[in-house]
Amino acid sequence: MNVMPNPELPLVLSGRDVTAVLGPTNTGKTHLAIERMLAHRTGMIGLPLRLLAREVYHRVAERVGLSNVSLITGEEKINPPGARYAVCTVEAMPRQTDMDFVAIDEVQLANDLERGHIFTDRILHLRGRQETLLLGAAIMRGILEKLLRGVSVVTRPRLSNLSYAGPKKITRLPPRSAIVAFAAEEVYSIAELIRRQSGGAAVVMGALSPRTRNAQVDLYQSGDVDYLVATDAIGMGLNLDVDHVAFAQDRKFDGYQFRNLSPGEIGQIAGRAGRHLRDGTFGVTGQVSGFSEELVQRVESHAFDAVKILQWRTARFDYSSLEALKRSIDTPAAIEGLTRALPAVDQQALEYLSNDPDVAPLANTPERVALLWDACALPDYRKIAPAQHADIIASIYTDLADKGHVNENYMAEEVRRADSTDGDIDALSRRIAQIRTWTFVSHRPGWLADQTHWQEKTREIEDRLSDALHERLTKRFVDRRTSVLMRRLRENTMLEAEISPAGDVVVEGHHVGRLDGFRFTADTHVDGTDAKAVKAAAQKALAAEFENRAERFSASANGDFALGSDGTLRWIGAPVASVVSGEQALKPRAVLLADEQLTGPARDKVAARVDRFLAHHVETILKPLVDLANADGLVGITKGLAFQLVENFGILQRRDVAEDVRGLDQDSRAALRRLGVRFGAYHVFLPALLKPAPAGLLTLLWALREDAKDRPGYGDVVQVLSAGRTSVVTDPSFDPAFYRLAGYRMLGRRAVRIDILERLADLIRPALAWKPGSGTRPDGAYDGSRFVVTPSMMSILGATADDLEEVLKNLGYRSEPADAGLVAAKLTELDASPLPAPSEEVQADKVDAAPLEAMQPASEPAAAAEPAEPPVETRAAAAIEDDAGDTAQEPVESTPAVVEEMPKPVLLWRQARFEGRNNRAPQEKRENNRRVQARANQAEPHPARAERHNAQQNEQGERKEHFRGRGKPGGNDRFKQGSGGKPSGKAPLQAKRPEREERPVKIDMDSPFAKLLALKEQMKK
Repeated sequence: MNVMPNPELPLVLSGRDVTAVLGPTNTGKTHLAIERMLAHRTGMIGLPLRLLAREVYHRVAERVGLSNVSLITGEEKINPPGARYAVCTVEAMPRQTDMDFVAIDEVQLANDLERGHIFTDRILHLRGRQETLLLGAAIMRGILEKLLRGVSVVTRPRLSNLSYAGPKKITRLPPRSAIVAFAAEEVYSIAELIRRQSGGAAVVMGALSPRTRNAQVDLYQSGDVDYLVATDAIGMGLNLDVDHVAFAQDRKFDGYQFRNLSPGEIGQIAGRAGRHLRDGTFGVTGQVSGFSEELVQRVESHAFDAVKILQWRTARFDYSSLEALKRSIDTPAAIEGLTRALPAVDQQALEYLSNDPDVAPLANTPERVALLWDACALPDYRKIAPAQHADIIASIYTDLADKGHVNENYMAEEVRRADSTDGDIDALSRRIAQIRTWTFVSHRPGWLADQTHWQEKTREIEDRLSDALHERLTKRFVDRRTSVLMRRLRENTMLEAEISPAGDVVVEGHHVGRLDGFRFTADTHVDGTDAKAVKAAAQKALAAEFENRAERFSASANGDFALGSDGTLRWIGAPVASVVSGEQALKPRAVLLADEQLTGPARDKVAARVDRFLAHHVETILKPLVDLANADGLVGITKGLAFQLVENFGILQRRDVAEDVRGLDQDSRAALRRLGVRFGAYHVFLPALLKPAPAGLLTLLWALREDAKDRPGYGDVVQVLSAGRTSVVTDPSFDPAFYRLAGYRMLGRRAVRIDILERLADLIRPALAWKPGSGTRPDGAYDGSRFVVTPSMMSILGATADDLEEVLKNLGYRSEPADAGLVAAKLTELDASPLPAPSEEVQADKVDAAPLEAMQPASEPAAAAEPAEPPVETRAAAAIEDDAGDTAQEPVESTPAVVEEMPKPVLLWRQARFEGRNNRAPQEKRENNRRVQARANQAEPHPARAERHNAQQNEQGERKEHFRGRGKPGGNDRFKQGSGGKPSGKAPLQAKRPEREERPVKIDMDSPFAKLLALKEQMKK
């Protein structure tokens, strides 16, 4: 139990080795903190926003490398072993650390009613061993000097001037302006107005996910739009190229009430204008009247009221009981300058749950009280009612107290509800807030049984939702047709202009720009008093040239066009369109790279010709996939399998669609084969796509859909495929999706082309299917259950023995070392004395007499790098029936000669059994249960097995009689009292014990037991 602090004893605080760096915005405080941290061997910096933490994390990682810096927030943890520097949100910072350097940014938030007590706690208690920096506004100087005796204060002036520009209409605001409002409806309406008047605006709000905010900020920073509409979220450390800040609202809701912005808050937001040495301005717009002269003077001079008091809450909690915990939380501040914080979200949740009859009794030990307080720390991202938020915490805590971890089914259902990219902006924002809740849960130590899986799952869903929200915002508030051509001039001049065959635009001998395709780039050196007239003449020449080029363009042959790997469509070398993702992956769209002078029928001709070429290009290069997508006559499972192939760009791992494949009849398989589908041992795929041209186009289409052209490895794997490599060592920095799109399967450190894997399966299959004495031994066969690696296996992979060993292990095979001499002797013996294959009668006898375990399908192996593959043995017949032997011969690399060394053990490979249980599909788990039951049967004495088999046969007959009697009078008599049935206990029923109704025994008609009994009955006849 923690010792309660005595409120009568004052806290002993010290500012020794603490430096407060204070000043307004744009003073370089954060940059200074990064430089000072990197000057030490170890260090930690705490920031107020997850978005800002990520920005600083990338800046530090660029300096010291990703392996030396960690990122720690409530929803994200990147913590490489041995990292020397840590970038955190303030909430995620520990109360104690052994780092040499510690910095806390935006310390003025210690006065915030909601989060202030956290900042206060870190200011008072968290110290670096050698240096501590406190960064914030100058209004914190007095209170810091009062609380931290001996603190060193350094003030920094603003690097540029900030001046008041007065009121302006929204439509008259200068480019590179940020318009500030505090209600989502107001933000949206302003952005709509700017879109209609000026082409578009980016939107930044606190309710957006960090990924969406980053994307919107990038939209503004890149210059695609000149305006940013935002809440006060931009006032906290975001580095933006803003020249002017306009306030469209000056009142906000702070979580408790609507109130006017304070001068300090206005100064913090207005300070975003100007950057480094560039001056900035601020003003008002919309319905806000002008600021008073006093307020303007205070903002321009950064003279704001000093902070007199900090929000505080004790961190010394008493976990002896719920009441003791609540009393400890309400401990009053011990010294002047601190005030007890208002009840935060966690305290409100604790108050609610302590009165819950289902939750309170569970918190009956100090450990469980501490666990409940830990659960109450769950942030309320959705901003719902306290009672609703407490209900979520109650469900989580009940699972933690009863089971030790959150129920997987409950977690899966909550995550599933958020996993949809349908709906409007508000719907996506709500789902992002919901999934962020479960992202936080997935990062709590010990809360989930499979923590890594849920971290990856929630992060992937949050990223998809964030991307969808960014797309919706951009589509709604940005007009992509904004021209890059200079605005038309109204002067009517008679200057002569001409365009050379190379595209140079010349007016009266002056070079004014260049025309590439349908885009005109102006020469930046054209200026002076006659610049407008010169440019107007250029526009007249461009108008006629656009008409002529549109005619030539629409009549061009397909050979005049080329689609690059960057998604740019070129016409005789000039870029004319950029390919973007469409509603379907195989139907991309093209955005014309053309100026606004290309209008009317001319623009329609160009757009139509681009669409025709793009459709023709996709249908030609990806013909097998397009044919499969447009195939008529496919129904049911066949149609579903074809749809999955199209959605996954022509490659499916067979284990993922095993149930569907088993449900196909021969006609369905034949129909898919005619469409180019091959059913391999490990994959269901379209072999015709395993070529550089289809693979390159598939990679482009996928990258467009996922916005992944900038990811490491884009286009590199296609180059490997073009070189004819059947396998290659993977680059860990590449996105694994690029290997899959190029037709490679990643197996450990090596990626192998999937058609080569199928050829490898064709070599392994006969080696495992062969039994001693059943005929000539196939190459690699050993004793019917194991095989040895052969030169042909290494040759088709173009790999060494060590490489093939890793590939086999990742395919689920397991090895046993054996003496090379003994193995060679046994192989010689087997090859010297082949025995004839037994007759059908002998085989039938063997089947009948074989132990039940031998009749079970082999267990699925567990791959080291990927989920387990279906076993080769049980798929031998199906794979032969599918496509055995129809694999096209590929050129292979010769295996390098091996220098003779001392004899090494020979590895005997076998199919692994009873591994990878957690990765199996439900139906495969049922098969495993049947195999376990068969092994249990083997452990019984033979008479007991026989008796149980007879009983099962009788029960099977009763089951059939039961189903015949359904719906008929008396049809359910066997369920009546005294009709028998499966015993409910292990002990035999007593004669005088009252009989009760029993449910019928359910026997799987597809189980090995039923098939074995049916085979015996058939042989008896």
